[in-house]
Amino acid sequence: MGVIYKPGLEGVIAAITSISDIEPERGELSYRGYDINVLAKQSCYEEVAFLLLYCRLPEPDEFELFCNDLSRNREIPKELIEALRPAASGAHPMDMLRTSVAFLGMVDPEARDLSRETLFRKSIRTIAKLPTVIAANYRLSQGHEPISPMRQLTHAQNFLYMLSGYGPDEDAVSVLDKVLILYAEHESDVSSFTARVVASSSTDYHSAITASIGSLKGRLHGGANEHAMQMLQSIGEVDRAEEWILDALARKQRIMGFGHRVYKNGDARARIMKELSRELAEKLGDMHWHFLCEKIEEIVLREKRMRHNLDFYAGPILNLLGLPAELSTTVFATGRIAGWSAHIIEQLDSNRLIRPRFEYQGPKNLSYQLIDSRNSLRKAPAA
Repeated sequence: MGVIYKPGLEGVIAAITSISDIEPERGELSYRGYDINVLAKQSCYEEVAFLLLYCRLPEPDEFELFCNDLSRNREIPKELIEALRPAASGAHPMDMLRTSVAFLGMVDPEARDLSRETLFRKSIRTIAKLPTVIAANYRLSQGHEPISPMRQLTHAQNFLYMLSGYGPDEDAVSVLDKVLILYAEHESDVSSFTARVVASSSTDYHSAITASIGSLKGRLHGGANEHAMQMLQSIGEVDRAEEWILDALARKQRIMGFGHRVYKNGDARARIMKELSRELAEKLGDMHWHFLCEKIEEIVLREKRMRHNLDFYAGPILNLLGLPAELSTTVFATGRIAGWSAHIIEQLDSNRLIRPRFEYQGPKNLSYQLIDSRNSLRKAPAA
């Protein structure tokens, strides 16, 4: 029997992992054996990051040390800020993030060390620094100076504080923390697979993370949340949704925030995200985007039998938190950095270079002709 070709490697098992588990038919997800519904309700992002990195939940003293490590590593080099300043007003935030991580790799004190313990230290430093990098880049793009992180704040608190300069609202912090948990890991998604492929070459940690950020930017992966929010802004009003969506479907246009390669009957994360959207909208007294999402969800399910995914309600949530659409994918990266780091560590624990084959279907056995004889068969170039 010949090798079976699967476009997009759909359904192909490429690795054995203990990081996360997906149940496609039931739409369930667990991190290291813990159901995502329980983690989103009862845990916090820092604890989930520890779980993903160290394969277990932390003891109280371990959790305190881990949070202290994150706090101590939040600052970014002033040289990085100055290097990014000239491009901040025109570059996409994901491009700024990718370049920033590459810069951090150049100045990392353990750049060439691939030992397991060093990988944990690099992971903690990068998890800690990503919100600082994103907030600094955003403020520079708005003509403001970056705000230094505060050690006493949690991960989510600090992110919101560095973006605005204001003490973050407790409800806003709780919602952002849950969003980061939902984005923290998702098995062999494009960016996590990218991290493993790049890491399998025994390159450095930051190169693998930089590649993952590049893949996350795509609109068929993490960029979907930004494009979904832009779609909502384009539709604008609930009473325009039916006409807009039906027209888009007639033109074979992709409706961003719907469908999933693995889940066919819905995604637990998407259901949680929808509930977060409703709760936040009700608390703020602004149901506009949530109602518009519900209307679009109804139309797409009716017309295409497609369910919304994690990214659909993420845009409205971040909008209500005061984050512009162009920062949506950077928030995804802020959560997923924990998962990427776990995949890099797991890959290198028992590494084998990831090198699949391609099946060739082009011409064969062609006769080579010298260049002069090839020219004779073509028209002379115009004078």
